[in-house]
Parts: sequence; structure tokens; C-alpha cells
Amino acid sequence: MNISYLNTEPARSLKSIEDIRHDFPILQREVNGRPLVYLDNGASTQKPQVVIDAIAHYYSYYNANVHRGVHALSQEATAAMEASRLTVKHFLNARDEKEIIFTSGTTHGINILSQAWGRKNLKAGDEVLITEMEHHSNIVPWQMACELTGAVLKVALVTEDGEIDMEGLRSMLSERTKMVSVVHVSNTLGTINPVEEIIKAGHEVGALVHLDGAQAIAHMKVDVQALDADFYTFSGHKLFGPTGTGILYGKEKHLEAMPPLFGGGEMIKTVTFEKTTYNDLPFKFEAGTPNIAGNIALGTAIDYLSGLDWKAIRAHEVLLLDRTLDGLNQIEGIRLIGRSEKRSGAISFLVGTIHPFDMGTILDKLGIAVRTGHHCTEPLMDKYGIPGTVRTSFSIYNSEEDVNSLLAGVQKAVQMLS
Repeated sequence: MNISYLNTEPARSLKSIEDIRHDFPILQREVNGRPLVYLDNGASTQKPQVVIDAIAHYYSYYNANVHRGVHALSQEATAAMEASRLTVKHFLNARDEKEIIFTSGTTHGINILSQAWGRKNLKAGDEVLITEMEHHSNIVPWQMACELTGAVLKVALVTEDGEIDMEGLRSMLSERTKMVSVVHVSNTLGTINPVEEIIKAGHEVGALVHLDGAQAIAHMKVDVQALDADFYTFSGHKLFGPTGTGILYGKEKHLEAMPPLFGGGEMIKTVTFEKTTYNDLPFKFEAGTPNIAGNIALGTAIDYLSGLDWKAIRAHEVLLLDRTLDGLNQIEGIRLIGRSEKRSGAISFLVGTIHPFDMGTILDKLGIAVRTGHHCTEPLMDKYGIPGTVRTSFSIYNSEEDVNSLLAGVQKAVQMLS
């Protein structure tokens, strides 16, 4: 591979794909006697050594609880975690670090939003609008909020090509719409949604707009102020960070107006048996001891990604997507699920009558890791009338050789299973 990820810091050298791959120790291992070809990045990305080191360094040198201690270890841990919050703030271009809430992931963030915001703001007759391509994490919490409040969950349709029917979505918006919650990039279809247009349309009827950024955050630069998103959620483990970490971003005015969802330590100012006074942002949403090591390492992961060039990342991803699509289209019986021209990350497909699990099992024997199943988008699978798909999903360390291995593996599986 000749492409380099250009670094904007002159002191650091350019990184080729080979350099990037060497930063991720797991990519050096073998699976079933073959070099690992990891193409399940939509489920979780691998971790660079600097992230692994950040976790070990915390537990080895300054393991202590945060915010409440006066001793040196606690102050060091607090400073490191709050520095990570500031890193996230700059990464998203949020106005203030108070708008950055640490969570355990996208699911946790959406549940905080749907319950804390929903309980206060939704009532019978109000509407929440989502789409057919949503992950279960952006369906079930809103179903729960609507069941609790009497609000109605509305669903915008997806076209056969795997794009949101924007005319239909606009027709569903009204003064009854209180929240529009849509995925930025589909985890199953790879579709990049026109979120700027959706946000504008939602705001025109007075609705707030939340974006599920789990599949977008590692593939494109996200500027929440430029988007004018009211809320944005993502998971650390899809961004080269640890599992059990994530972010709920919200505009300060909305977060201030929301009651806390969880009660306990840290989210309080004063507690008496008669009344509790809640803490300021962001802490009123962060009850209990957080994932300190994970939150610190999330900042390290973001620093790592921020040292690369977004244009080069996108160019490389497009190259891999195009070569994969070209190769798959040469296979007899191929069925691509989702054909949006604006795509990122993932490709879902079926071949003839071969069950996706069978295809995935053969690929695993060849050392190729892909995801099979409904990808937590069962309603979308029902729409297409299929039990699931084989999904390959790319990241910064994947190479053209990985694509070649995948295509050869699919061909071999077809020969064995047809």
C-alpha cells in the first residue's frame, strides 16, 4: 500500500498502512493457522498499543477514585480523566466540556436521553420519529419512553437502495414531533444519512434531533456545532478505545433542563433525608464510580486518531469499499443489501441460498472475521425479507490484501456450499 495517513503535526512521521497495522498488536496474530483478516470493525475496532498502555499505566501508577480525594493519586486520576473529557470536547467541537457526558457506550447514552429527557418532555399525543434502519439501541429505548409517556413512535421508511425516504420523513414531521432520532451511518447498510438536512427539517417544526454516531465517529470528522445537533452519542470501542466507554453530547441548555436518570454518589451537591440537591453538568448524569481507566484511554484513542488525516482515511476507505463491491459483483448469485452511493464502513451481502452463518463459519476457518446475523436491525431484515446478512466492515488498518482475502474466501465458500 502506498497511501499515507498524513499527520498535521510536523514532528511526527507519515504513517503508511503497514505502520498503522504495527500499532495494533492483535493484527500480528494468526487464527486457525492463517494471518488474521479482521473485517468486523462495525461491531468493535481493535486497539492500538498506546490505548492498551494507557489502561495499564493507570492501574500501575495512579489507580484511585476521582473527584472526591485530596491525596495525590486521586488528584492525578481526576486530572487525567477530565483531560480526556476536554479531548472529546475538542474532537466533537462542542462549546464546553460540560456538554460531554461519559457513558458506557451508545446504548447507555440513548437510554439516558430517552428516559431523562423523555419523562420530562413527552406526553400523550407527542411523537418521536426514527427510521427503519435504526439499530435496536435507537429503537427500544424510544419504545420504552413512548410506552411510559403515551407518546407515539413514528418510523420513516427506507428505500430499496437503503436510503431514508426523505420526502416521506418530511411528511411525517409536524408540531407533534418532539424528537427526531436517527443513525448517522447505518451499521448494516453503510449508508451515510443526510443528517444536516434531517436536523434542519426537525428544527423547523420545533423538534430536537439526536444522532446515533456509533458507526460514523471513526470514519468522518464530526462537528456538532456545524451540524447543529441537539444530541450526539457514540461508543469508545468503535473508536479504537476500550469497551464500556462512550459519550452523550448534548447542548448545554437541553442537558441543564433534563433531570438526572441515576441517583447516587457524584451526581449530588447535598443530600438530606428530606431533599437532595443535584450536581452541576456534566456530573449530574455520572452517578457512581466511572470507568476511569477506560475514560482516560478513550482520550488516548482520540488523540491517536486525531494524529491522522481525515481526507486520507476517507480516501482509503472508499478504495477498499469500491474494490470490495467490484469483486463481490463478479460473484454469481450475489445480493447486496443496501446500494447507497454515499456509504461508509460496512457492506452487507448474501450469496444465493447460502445461509450467512455458514458463510461466516467458512470465512472464519480461513482466518477472516466478519459479522453474520441481523446486526441488531431486525426490523430492517424483515423489510428485506431476509434472516440476516454477511457484513464486512473496514477500518484504518485494513488493506487491499484484506479485500483480496475476503473475496477469495467468499469464492471458496460458494464452491463448498453451493
